[in-house]
Amino acid sequence: MSFSLFPSFPPEYCTGNAGINPPDRFNFIQQKLLQFAESPLFIIAFKELYYKLRRVVQVKMAAQKKKLRDYLGLVRKYDYNPDMSYFRKIIDDMDGYVPGFQPVGTDVVKLNTNENPYPPSPQAVEAIRNFDTTALKRYPQPLADSFCKAAADVLDVEPDNILCTNGGDDLLTICFRSFCDENRHAAFPGPTYSLYPVLAKLQNCKTEEIPFAEDYSLPADKLVESGAAMVIVCNPNAPSGSFIDIAEIKKLADRLKDKSILLVDEAYIDFAESNCVSLIKECGNVIILRSMSKGYSLAGLRFGYAIAPKEIIAGMRKVKDSYNVDAIAIAAATAAIWDQGYFRENAEKVKAQRSLLTAALREMGFQVLDSQSNFILARCINSDASKVYDALAAQNIYVRYFKLAGLDDKLRISIGTKEQNEKLIQALKKIL
Repeated sequence: MSFSLFPSFPPEYCTGNAGINPPDRFNFIQQKLLQFAESPLFIIAFKELYYKLRRVVQVKMAAQKKKLRDYLGLVRKYDYNPDMSYFRKIIDDMDGYVPGFQPVGTDVVKLNTNENPYPPSPQAVEAIRNFDTTALKRYPQPLADSFCKAAADVLDVEPDNILCTNGGDDLLTICFRSFCDENRHAAFPGPTYSLYPVLAKLQNCKTEEIPFAEDYSLPADKLVESGAAMVIVCNPNAPSGSFIDIAEIKKLADRLKDKSILLVDEAYIDFAESNCVSLIKECGNVIILRSMSKGYSLAGLRFGYAIAPKEIIAGMRKVKDSYNVDAIAIAAATAAIWDQGYFRENAEKVKAQRSLLTAALREMGFQVLDSQSNFILARCINSDASKVYDALAAQNIYVRYFKLAGLDDKLRISIGTKEQNEKLIQALKKIL
């Protein structure tokens, strides 16, 4: 027995020469479609076609139902239901953020999403293993107090200077919700983390991306002149790995005082030589973003935090979700941040491999920026970056390629273990 998503139409309504004018034909089709509007399968098929055929097209019908599936569309000027989509217009019109590809399998060299190639602290693993699962029937600490106390001790700040979040991206969302809207825009130098404009659009917030100079120096004057409610500086920057001196960040914060929040995204600071924590005590408008994904090898756990003046933290607590970090994540992250010896050991191994990989790529003819992160940005001088990317992927070696202006001749490569990096180097030598 055959089944069709679509209604039957009399032949005279499916041709253009039956003496029936277009409005009558459209009204008949509309009536038939409404009869089937409660069919979930029909709604899915109809919406998919509707959004693919956004230009004005003629509604064509054929006697055969297969042709109907091929050509069905609604003419926009006859759009009988302006609320056809359940989504806000801005959601329908925007492109969402596309995370890095997550390959499966054991025979994979994964150097595309800036994860730490080494395992998390044994103390963090032990905290997960020994977690009292009976506690899962209750909600976790709303403010993750145990982590705040541990982090405050490590960073030499107060627990009230810390806000815990479900990864760094959760903190970015909280900041956009706290400081930006249709009348309060955000500015940042670019190219940088491509999630910033996506989150801004969700708040109807305009963004101003101010191009970095070729050497990735800070465009401080233009950031100040932008008049943005929130200025974001990713430091070390992604995807370049470049680093801006803390003294320059301090000067920018001073110039933005009483005008703008300065959010310093330090997701990759664990592999740099200095950081902005001292600015929290000196500047009342600075928020620092930190992540447990990179230096602490807890990307799969999703745990981040803000460091900021107490007044700013208190305001952002109004915006965060009620229980935004889970109990197991709190326990593991707390154990991990206490284990500073293991953390520093792994960070040094990444930095050592970063130096070796940078030198090897430069010898092969790549132009590689100095990096203070756990990745490097390599420009393909004598080859097509996209083709190199494809050739590596064919060998189960995954790096990151961005088909964007200013980046489409480059590859971003996460720092792996010694074995992973050597496998990458040998594959590149054959490809080039």
